[in-house]
Amino acid sequence: MVQTTARDSGEQKVLDHIATYGWHCTNILEEGALPPWTFSIGFYSSWQFPELITIGLKRDTAHSVLGIVAAMLRRGAAPALRLPCDDLLENHSCRFVEVPKSQYREHVGWARWYYEGDDFPLYQIVWPSRSGHFPWEQESTPEFRAWQPVLGHASIVA
Repeated sequence: MVQTTARDSGEQKVLDHIATYGWHCTNILEEGALPPWTFSIGFYSSWQFPELITIGLKRDTAHSVLGIVAAMLRRGAAPALRLPCDDLLENHSCRFVEVPKSQYREHVGWARWYYEGDDFPLYQIVWPSRSGHFPWEQESTPEFRAWQPVLGHASIVA
């Protein structure tokens, strides 16, 4: 089930974007020491592909990354979630990590509204540091790990 009626202009904007583009991009701006995050709404209902979230990227970059995925999905060329992806960030390979439903409430509230609960898959796009290390790698800095917390379990990304 997906939401089909809106109670306010914010909800209507989400529904209109999904009807027009197949998806909506939601940005949560950084507050204090918390990094910003951005997530898709509509990938699953439009293309049966998991919703995606990225943490720590600037708003424009994150929207661009999700826009690349949306364009891929429109062409029928979904990224392989179990493999590194070189198509999203210039000169960097990203990884996808499945996000447990226990993280949904805190991170993707608008998607939960649209899907009327937690009945949708969600993956995090995890990007490497400038030195090429992912947050779960020993060589990554504590600052980088704090700026891009990995929402999935370590066993998923190992």
